[in-house]
Amino acid sequence: MMGRYEELHEILAKRKFFKLVCGAGNEDLKEVERLALVYTLAGAHMHDLSANVEVVEAAKRGVERAYDLASHFNREIAVRPYLNVSIGIKGDPHVRKAKIDGEKCEQCGECISACRQEAIPDNFIVLEQLCIGCGDCERCCPSGAIKFFHKKADFDKILPECAARGVETMELHAVSNDDEAVAHNWLLLKKIIPDNYLSVCIDRSLLSNKHLVQRIQSLYEISRERLIVQADGVPMSGEGDDFNTTLQAVACADIVIKSGIPAMVLLSGGTNTKTGELAQQCGVCAHGVAIGSFARKIVKQYLVRDDFDSNKNILSEAINVAEILIKTNIEAING
Repeated sequence: MMGRYEELHEILAKRKFFKLVCGAGNEDLKEVERLALVYTLAGAHMHDLSANVEVVEAAKRGVERAYDLASHFNREIAVRPYLNVSIGIKGDPHVRKAKIDGEKCEQCGECISACRQEAIPDNFIVLEQLCIGCGDCERCCPSGAIKFFHKKADFDKILPECAARGVETMELHAVSNDDEAVAHNWLLLKKIIPDNYLSVCIDRSLLSNKHLVQRIQSLYEISRERLIVQADGVPMSGEGDDFNTTLQAVACADIVIKSGIPAMVLLSGGTNTKTGELAQQCGVCAHGVAIGSFARKIVKQYLVRDDFDSNKNILSEAINVAEILIKTNIEAING
């Protein structure tokens, strides 16, 4: 019988892998559970989660409910989705939280309108569990009242707890110049996950192409064939659905693939329905795609409905929308 590492390896090797990114900073339990339900039934192979035990349990509930409902929708779940948790070192945008300075804030409401997660209420006190650190609020604030802080977590304690709850793979978000911190955390992940894939999410915002390749090589020397490189174009920029939005994701993956490092490579950061098609046109042979902002956006209208749990037609519509996104990308990448 094929083990879970071998099963994941086969999916990646066949270039048919799809990962749903719930968000490294997304601690909205209801949203995570519903995302896991929809995308499990739509055919996702992995759910990427915040390193938080409650979030992991929420995703598990979504997966189990998907199995309970599969026959109702005449669907077969070919692969039980892998649960992955992501951590980030200081400075990485995926694990930061926004904070509004009450003395500077003019309460103009621009940030409330801009927040894709609805994490800013009328009192202008950010709801941390909803904030994903995307930066939309900061960019639109006319008074410079919004800053970000790194939400420090005790990974030595939390990550083993996540593994004990069923997490099978882990990811390090390494958007940082600190090579020492990256290596330290990578060794921690290797210790906790000794027999499955480890993923590094990396982009070129702070690193030159040469430095990026050197970092990946150093991580490969530690984890060897168990390395997945999530080549991030522009983190959390995927709400648009055009070629330009996803261009940097394909370009970053191209650099990693041309380095010759024998890692599995995922397209990420600005990914959307055009990602697989652009990769195919450019001859960038990635092993799969990871989609977060856009994947969440296209099903949000269903997830926020009060009758989501009782109205099977609503769930069916959400599944169909998600399935189109998955199939469109996999067929193009595999293509």
